[in-house]
Amino acid sequence: MKIAFLGTGLMGAPMARRLAESFDVTIWNRNAAKVEPLANICTVAHDPISAVQDADIVITMLLDGPATRAVLDVETFDAMTTGALIIDMGSVDPETDRDLAQQASRRGLSYLDAPVSGGVVGAEAGSLAILVGGDHGDFEKAKPVFDRLGHATLLGDVGAGQTAKLANQLIVAITIGAVAEAFRLAEAGGCNPAALRDALQGGFADSRILDLHGRRMVTGDFTPGGRSAAQLKDLDNALVLANSNDLNLPLSQTITAGFRDFVQNHNGGEKDHAAYYEWLAIRRN
Repeated sequence: MKIAFLGTGLMGAPMARRLAESFDVTIWNRNAAKVEPLANICTVAHDPISAVQDADIVITMLLDGPATRAVLDVETFDAMTTGALIIDMGSVDPETDRDLAQQASRRGLSYLDAPVSGGVVGAEAGSLAILVGGDHGDFEKAKPVFDRLGHATLLGDVGAGQTAKLANQLIVAITIGAVAEAFRLAEAGGCNPAALRDALQGGFADSRILDLHGRRMVTGDFTPGGRSAAQLKDLDNALVLANSNDLNLPLSQTITAGFRDFVQNHNGGEKDHAAYYEWLAIRRN
């Protein structure tokens, strides 16, 4: 199976590396420097058009909806082989994938939206949660790829995967906020946050966020596994979807406002989203 992988950034690089262990993978990235660490195991293409030619599966792992549309333009679509399967594994708004799926169908191409959750750690370990929207037959065709990357679940038609990812991101962001605020409260009251993290594990407050992101908070390591700017992008997309369905989500609105201030006013965009903990300290000062 020949795979074209477009977008070898923070998440895409370890995903492409895992796929190259089992498949013939051609990679492309807008920043050419980001493909260099993979050049020994993947074929490097200089543009998306040459990358997708003769590929059985084309995977996109790009920043957002506009970036995905820019790469999957008319020329890139037309360069694909009839019957090829496109899998968008980046986090975009559901309407972007629905529109691109229609464009693909008109050209005899198949399309799945399949955003992931699990961060860089999950990408490296092949333990990502893969949230898929699309046709069952296309899902089965993609299973060998998904199995190398993690556990995939088909959730509905195209767009359902992105909707599920937005729901996931609400849970992640709100829980990060809850853990960060609990740690700041503990610190203010004379309780060691690191000791509190250990004490809470196994109780009702335990979670993967408490474990992994809580560790980042108490050690001050905010090297991005999930960038705050990307978290804000997903939260904005979630609120657009909520507003279009007349939903009022007060917790989501509050956490979005916090990340927006951190990203736009305090240079937090390139820090891990666990750095919401740091933003709380900035607000106190």
